[in-house]
Amino acid sequence: MTRKKHDHYAKQFLAGLLENKGQIRINYEIPPGEAHYADLYFVPKPDADLQTLGLLGKIAAKPGLIEPFRNQPSKIEIQTCFQKLFTLRTELLNKKEKNDESEKKLPQLWLLAPSASDNLLKSLGANPNSSWDQGVYFLAEINRTAIVAINRLPPIPETLLIRLLGKGPTQKQAIDEILALAKANTLRQYVTGLLYRWRIYLETQTSLTEDEEELLMNIEAIYQQHKYELRQQGLLEGLQQGHLEERRLFVENLLSLKFGFLDETLLQLIESLQKLPPNESSRLIWQCSREELIKKLSH
Repeated sequence: MTRKKHDHYAKQFLAGLLENKGQIRINYEIPPGEAHYADLYFVPKPDADLQTLGLLGKIAAKPGLIEPFRNQPSKIEIQTCFQKLFTLRTELLNKKEKNDESEKKLPQLWLLAPSASDNLLKSLGANPNSSWDQGVYFLAEINRTAIVAINRLPPIPETLLIRLLGKGPTQKQAIDEILALAKANTLRQYVTGLLYRWRIYLETQTSLTEDEEELLMNIEAIYQQHKYELRQQGLLEGLQQGHLEERRLFVENLLSLKFGFLDETLLQLIESLQKLPPNESSRLIWQCSREELIKKLSH
């Protein structure tokens, strides 16, 4: 799976969990010169309750750039993330008085990697911190950077949300833990809904990479369970039979998963999309760029 494809899942997943807990900016542009884009730039609200998010909440307790990876990041990719961080920090410092207090409020960088080899950690000078879970490694303080080796995290409730961004057995175990939660659990409902829509996206692809095949197998159980629960609620039949309210919700979810924030232009496309069969609307959303989708539905 390319990093771009993985971004759709990872960024939507993280943004949904952090919603209403602070300011979230997806694909945040960091000038000057040739622009770079941070996957997520998050600034928490002063009174945000982040404890329920476990390790993710601890990460989000202070302003930060969050960069999720589908595979172990290369040294060049990590250096590019450093550049994003320090460019942003310089820009923020230029807008305020430079002192120790303002420096403490500047963002730090979090690299979420499915794995991190001993050689990579050694080359970065990354070390564990007794105040954090096993699997979280900090670079020298001046770098303002930490790397989370997801496969090294302990399988405890506090790390569950981050482990859902892992690979192979790590992700599979996290999904099993989600399914074991009560059906009324808000976290379970969010995760199952997101992975159900991601499974639909994978079905629209003409070919799948090895990583996509693995992800498909990992989320199959959660897809079937969510599909069963929708059928019990009568929502799946409503979608298949053309009930507009269910179709509208279905289309809104797919547009949000693909594009993130829904502006007025995208909202105007929903009426046209919900009139199409679910498979057709899914195919259009996932295979078209924003501009292509607007053009096709404007005729």
